[in-house]
Amino acid sequence: MSSRWLGAWPAIPALLLLFVFFLYPVVRMLGFSIEGGTLDWYTKALGESLYLQVFWNTFEIAFWVTLICLLLGYPLGFLLATTTPGWATVGFIFVLLPLWTSVLVRTYAWMVLLGRNGVFNRMMLEAGLISDPVPMLNNFSGVLIGMVHVLLPYMVLPIYGAVRRVDPALVSAAEGLGASNSRIFRRVYLPLTLPGIFAGSVIVFVLSLGFFITPALLGGGRVVMLAVMIEQQIHQTLNWPFAAALSAVLLVFTLAVYAAAQRFTRSADA
Repeated sequence: MSSRWLGAWPAIPALLLLFVFFLYPVVRMLGFSIEGGTLDWYTKALGESLYLQVFWNTFEIAFWVTLICLLLGYPLGFLLATTTPGWATVGFIFVLLPLWTSVLVRTYAWMVLLGRNGVFNRMMLEAGLISDPVPMLNNFSGVLIGMVHVLLPYMVLPIYGAVRRVDPALVSAAEGLGASNSRIFRRVYLPLTLPGIFAGSVIVFVLSLGFFITPALLGGGRVVMLAVMIEQQIHQTLNWPFAAALSAVLLVFTLAVYAAAQRFTRSADA
């Protein structure tokens, strides 16, 4: 018994840190949400069409961001895992470089690029491709572009790891049996890299659910996600109990997605 406690001592500082800065604030938040001993704020969050639309917007954006990141991230992760070490290093620099830059800075950069007088519109106007500026800011498309740019590395890295774990002998055997490149991809790479695809998709989807800075700035108040709504309830209407109820619902949804992912992973491994 004493040896088990001695082995747990190094984890105590981390556990205290989690309690003070995570568990205690969550408990306080839940206390705010049931102020007065009623569930009225939850009824409002889950019963009024305005807030249900915000929930729908949040999940729709998270779905599309995850799908686009997968479509862009799988070829990139596959390329990084199968190319030469030199090119892989160059590719990793471009993939990881955004992670070293503040999300706020990157979002403001996209505002410069996507605005009516931004870089993209000016280039297309000067090239004669369009006659009027294309609205790419303060709308659904702008939010998707910004969030995909921020979250794409979280899709690429798990896929890269999954592709790297594929035994080259399997590919050589398939080639020796006369399989084409497309058939090798469908019958060898794709099934064996499904864990990486699933892990990257879960990470991107969960992060998208609670995203705030990018949708708040690129959405311009026209694309409201749940995190933006929570911020508005706190700073504009000072309605802390309702903001706490929205936060609790978001936390439950996030944990549900994670639990479903864990269950699917266990069933797939079995």
